Amino acid sequence: MSRPVAALMISLFLVSFTFSLPGVTSSVLHRSSSSSSSSRNYRRAHSLGSSYDFDPRDGWTTFNATNLPQNSSSTLESRSNKAKTNSGKGKAGVSDVTDVALKALSKFTGVNITWYTGHDLLNPSCWANSKWTPTDESFVCALTLDGWETKPKCFDFLELCNGPQKCVYARVVDSCAGCAAGSKHVDLTKAAFGQLASLDVGILPIQMRIIDKPGKSEWNEDIWGPPI
Repeated sequence: MSRPVAALMISLFLVSFTFSLPGVTSSVLHRSSSSSSSSRNYRRAHSLGSSYDFDPRDGWTTFNATNLPQNSSSTLESRSNKAKTNSGKGKAGVSDVTDVALKALSKFTGVNITWYTGHDLLNPSCWANSKWTPTDESFVCALTLDGWETKPKCFDFLELCNGPQKCVYARVVDSCAGCAAGSKHVDLTKAAFGQLASLDVGILPIQMRIIDKPGKSEWNEDIWGPPI
């Protein structure tokens, strides 16, 4: 048998063998595609790895987080009359990606976290005039309005972790006038809080730090609002 004919027969055999194993082929192709993608899913909790150590030198501090709804009568006043300041000028699954950590910029002392919804999402105070309004599906937060001298600034990004395998990012876009003056308090949207724990959880020990913002190619206005 001549070499060209033999080569043709081998090629036909390989093609036939490939199509006879669609499951295997599909799996192999999927893995190849996945391994070449470095995109991050910012809508889901990410993992820093099971052996990750929350070292204070990396900007981490431990604190208790609560998820008392804004209509709770226990600790928070309603935010319906929250002051507006343009301070911007001065159930969940865990992503398989473990290298999503953005650069840490600072560290903070302990704070409390709650989640908010409804009319409290309207008119985020970090913009003087903005057509964008957060929803329950956004990944943003509001901070104590008065007295927290070292609080993150408007439009800072925070990384919050319930252990090393459940972490989320949230952008600061609003002020919480109903949060006690001087308290270190962060209100998360339901989607962000829900990635860390059930909304029914009372007190949750978590870690928090300020991190660098995502790059232009990764920016998602639906969950963070317009860039500045």
